[in-house]
Amino acid sequence: MRPANGVSPGAANILPFPGNRPPPQVGFDRFELARILDLYGRMVAAGEWRDYAMDFTKSCATFAAFRRTAEVPQMRLEKRPELRNRQGMWTLFGEQGQVLKRGHELANVLAPLERKLVKAVEG
Repeated sequence: MRPANGVSPGAANILPFPGNRPPPQVGFDRFELARILDLYGRMVAAGEWRDYAMDFTKSCATFAAFRRTAEVPQMRLEKRPELRNRQGMWTLFGEQGQVLKRGHELANVLAPLERKLVKAVEG
């Protein structure tokens, strides 16, 4: 016989199987994403970028910005928390994949792009 609420008495004791959990993934927190998208919006307004992509894996979170959709990214920003205590968890890559800047603080790693934005607006 079912109780009035329609839930069988044993249903409240069901526990998830430990092996069914998805692997944890790295992501951007709200402050980081706001900072990145603010820069992206200003670069779009300056005519430098037109598209972006984000990728989240077990070991890193990536934001890539494109001048055109079908091209390679003009810049790629990676967050790798396992490098937090070494060279810093933030890495900025250029168009050919070269490391432009590494660091512990997002603002410092985005500084070369901020300078490029100033030049794009002035020129």
